[in-house]
Amino acid sequence: MWAVLLACLMTVLGLQALPAAGQPKAEDAGAAAQVLTWTAGDSITEYASAPATAVAGPATIVFENSAATGNTTGMPHTLTFVTSDPEFNNDVQLNILANPADAQGGRHTAEVTLTPGRYFYHCTIPGHGQMQGILTVTEGSGEDTTAPEATAKVTGTQNDKGEYVGAATVALSATDEGSGVDRIEYALGDDDAWQPYTSPVVVDQIGAHTVRYRALDKAGNVSQEQSVAFTVVAPPTDDSTPPETSATVDGEKNADGHYIDMATVTVTASDTGSGVNTIEYALGADGAWQPYAGPVMVHEAGTHTVRYRATDKAGNVAAEKSVEFTVVAAPPQDTTPPATGVTVDGTKNSDGAYVGRATVTVSADDGHGGSGVAGIEYSLDGGPYLAYTAPVVVDRAGRHTVAYRAFDEAGNTSEPLTVSFTVVASGGVPAPNCPEYDERLTVIVGTVDSGVPNRVTNNRCRIGELIEDEKEWTSQALFLKHVTTVLDALRKEGVIDKREYRAINKAARQSGIGTPGQTEGYRSILDGTEASFARWEQVGGGSFSLNPDGSITSGTSRGGLGMLWFPERTYGDFSLKLQWRDDAPGTANANGGVFVRFPQIHDHPEEPRPEWAAIKYGHEVQVFDSPTGDMYKTGSVYGFDRVGLAGAGVTQKGTWNDYEIRVVDQHYEVYRNGVLINEFDNIGGLDFSPPRSDDPGTDGRRFAAGYIGLQVHSTTDVISYRDVRIKDL
Repeated sequence: MWAVLLACLMTVLGLQALPAAGQPKAEDAGAAAQVLTWTAGDSITEYASAPATAVAGPATIVFENSAATGNTTGMPHTLTFVTSDPEFNNDVQLNILANPADAQGGRHTAEVTLTPGRYFYHCTIPGHGQMQGILTVTEGSGEDTTAPEATAKVTGTQNDKGEYVGAATVALSATDEGSGVDRIEYALGDDDAWQPYTSPVVVDQIGAHTVRYRALDKAGNVSQEQSVAFTVVAPPTDDSTPPETSATVDGEKNADGHYIDMATVTVTASDTGSGVNTIEYALGADGAWQPYAGPVMVHEAGTHTVRYRATDKAGNVAAEKSVEFTVVAAPPQDTTPPATGVTVDGTKNSDGAYVGRATVTVSADDGHGGSGVAGIEYSLDGGPYLAYTAPVVVDRAGRHTVAYRAFDEAGNTSEPLTVSFTVVASGGVPAPNCPEYDERLTVIVGTVDSGVPNRVTNNRCRIGELIEDEKEWTSQALFLKHVTTVLDALRKEGVIDKREYRAINKAARQSGIGTPGQTEGYRSILDGTEASFARWEQVGGGSFSLNPDGSITSGTSRGGLGMLWFPERTYGDFSLKLQWRDDAPGTANANGGVFVRFPQIHDHPEEPRPEWAAIKYGHEVQVFDSPTGDMYKTGSVYGFDRVGLAGAGVTQKGTWNDYEIRVVDQHYEVYRNGVLINEFDNIGGLDFSPPRSDDPGTDGRRFAAGYIGLQVHSTTDVISYRDVRIKDL
């Protein structure tokens, strides 16, 4: 009854009920006879099909993104008409979101009224920017095949011969009764290229001229080329002084002053009387004069002469001048990078591991005819590339990888190669008992870089490891007293000089360590800067991108399972703090996670895929708030210990969550927004833990120390992270 009353009321008011975009409309006598259909599938670069033309008037828009049209992944797409670009029609408001799982099964319709002209449409989902096109609408029921009408009018002061004195102004116009005028084009002379007409063209060069013109409509019809001819003459003048001219020659020179591959000649002229009318140039002593329209480029090897002159509007011609120069061919370019080699020396045990230390020697050769080796660089265990000046001695126990490359004088850099090996402690030389682990290049206190090299001291610990800036200090005064004690000893031993002493002391004061509310013993490993982001490495599929607000976002540029990991050091007992946010498109929830305690992922003896080495031999602490799908929700230790949705403490999508993962021995605690949501004990201790159900055949071994990583799950599993901090416990 209410529906009938509403319909009667709308009839009285002269209104018509239209279906919402996405709702099918029943066929009736008033339905549009014109149906325009767009379809979409798995591609994010183009629609599966789309109309190119239509007729002005009512139309039914059909947009289908379903399994029937080729969508096998469930990916959503939109069909949106742009209304903010003045180049296109803006009278149709259309924005349809369709996916195979929606209530219409991915097929949506809308009724619109089209007007002559062009409509620009595209998909508004991020990453789908190439899904776009233009719909051309013509008048009436037939296609617009009639070209526009174009006209020209020349104005200016004329003498009794009809010549224009000083200058002539050419104004162009066009009309089109079909799809409408799109643009007008013109060209000066018979050989000039067409250029868009935006305002009347002023011609003030003395002489006879021809201006060609044409018009194009929105259906692509081009009018027949037309032209107007006229002559411009100089105003009466008593100017008898020719223009002043000059020329310069530019280009890359060799040691002999010759130009390599090309010389560019630029000619200029000025005239204080009637004004410069033309500039001309000629190549060689016998070359014909040519109009100068821009810098002249001479490529041919040999000695050249370029002559030049100018004429003013009173007809005065400058005396001929010239410039002379020589062009030579460039020497053969070195495009081949150096070849590199490496050897690892030291005492090996029966397992092939180096006892106590390994010495890595890198060599490079640029070959006969090359520009020569300019330098060699190396990177230890994923760290930054450093200049190689002497063999690299590695004496820390553990698995190591050295990457190396070389570059020549021509700027060619060889592809990085790697060598991996294991160092074990010598029975007679115990591992150094350092308060912390810090192999960064310089001494960094908290987040303040002192600039002092983080060299090894007499007790085999590095300077940064003795500072203990990761320890929780109860006051800044206590921390500064400790730093002074360490520096006094190092100064006495000759490890640091007076300047370095002051630099480290200053960094300690600026660090804020021990001050309430400052570092609290945590070290930032992802602080939102490009330098911090560059310290991480992406492996496997997918990617992360750095945002202007300092956060990073996964899965936005390419799909696939992968991981962003922090290769600078391993962590044993630690507290890891970060913030994450679910940014998945639509109503879906993103799937991600934090990897902890996984081993060196490159050249892993049992798992060649780097991202899977973290999954199989470390632990993933899950991030996933979806009410459906995988049983492991936020806070779960994936494959071992499940947390339900209620226990995860779900927040609204788009909200930043605080996350803390505390690991001591084999006991794991996971906190979300300050609430403990999971506790897990790795039952197998340092030997074996229960094998994972989704990785048959693995022994489930979990380590007492390892690296940190962030998972990227797929293109649609979009998660943002920020403010990643860690401290040793």
